[in-house]
Amino acid sequence: MKGILSAVTESRTQVEIYHGDCVEGMAHLPEKSVDVVVTSPPYNLGIKYSRYCDDQAREAYLAWCLSWGEAIKRVLKDEGSLFLNIGASPSNPLLPHELARTFAEHLFALQNTIHWIKAITIDDEDGELPISRGHFKPISSPRFLNDCHEYIFHFTKEGKTPIDRLAIGVPYADKSNIARWGHTEGRDRRCRGNTWFVPYKTIRDRNAERPHPASFPPELVENCIRLHGNVAEATVLDPFLGIGNTVLAAQSLAARRVIGFDIDEGYLKVAADRADSAVHGLDEMRSHRHKRPRFSL
Repeated sequence: MKGILSAVTESRTQVEIYHGDCVEGMAHLPEKSVDVVVTSPPYNLGIKYSRYCDDQAREAYLAWCLSWGEAIKRVLKDEGSLFLNIGASPSNPLLPHELARTFAEHLFALQNTIHWIKAITIDDEDGELPISRGHFKPISSPRFLNDCHEYIFHFTKEGKTPIDRLAIGVPYADKSNIARWGHTEGRDRRCRGNTWFVPYKTIRDRNAERPHPASFPPELVENCIRLHGNVAEATVLDPFLGIGNTVLAAQSLAARRVIGFDIDEGYLKVAADRADSAVHGLDEMRSHRHKRPRFSL
């Protein structure tokens, strides 16, 4: 297993990125050493990765998923969380549910199902003018709707892991609810629920700004890490790191440690550069009191 970079940033996040197969890589991690896993594996939908064939037979794909799922279970702490992002396609709509059922039957308990809303259209306050927000990939078909959401399955070992719901909470629209409901304890904060609108940021050049065919936004990962809780002491893992959005999220939250694996060295070079840039951005807010750590290949 070849390490691409390893450094402790001034934000106190230890970053470890490794080039190689994640199952082999996780075998080198101690048992029960990871607090939270946030990842988005290949969806088996024929997406064109540079070093992975995303078109296996269904049974072979599910068996492969079990192999890395078992590796995650070994390194995950007893009260750890796995946030598994997976999408579907009109021609393959049951894949997320089949994978979730496979994991629930053999490895984990499904504790929460979260719907990642990438684009949405709602009426204005008068119920008249539609307002659209977000981005999606259009589908040209007389049969199918545009697919504007994906799933995040929250797995735990027993289904009893406490979470910090208010860490990603939202204010009450009706402030009278603060006094009406005793559980608020006077706070203007309620559970966000399981529908998360997290749009992609608008970009001008995909190859330059998002050179990966299936990445999730760092903000989505931040929600997952914060929801699990105890961020400052958390070790975060992404077995399918891609261009490093999980690293960026962990750095932004100042998690203790983040570990990532990927078989594509090109993606990992991008991840390393982005992690380095993120450290520089954090340093610029600290008056340059310490020497900046450098990430090198």
